[in-house]
Amino acid sequence: MLYEEIERNKLFVPTVPDPQDRSRMNVTFVLADEYKDLENEFLEFAQSRGMIGIKGHRSVGGFRASLYNALPLESVRALIEVMREFEKKH
Repeated sequence: MLYEEIERNKLFVPTVPDPQDRSRMNVTFVLADEYKDLENEFLEFAQSRGMIGIKGHRSVGGFRASLYNALPLESVRALIEVMREFEKKH
């Protein structure tokens, strides 16, 4: 579900292009090149809506959503909604 949103949303791109190589536990993504300057804004926007811990690795940047077993599906849906809301702003 989250990878589908990343690919659909004009603002984001997955960091691992080949779907067969993507992790189901740690979904990593970045802003598309033309939107790179919005990285901090998106992080603050997401945090203001309760998304914590999605900042990517300090050397890579971008974002990482950890989807371990205890994470409810509603949390993934909430992140997708935040991504869609941010896309409407831009």
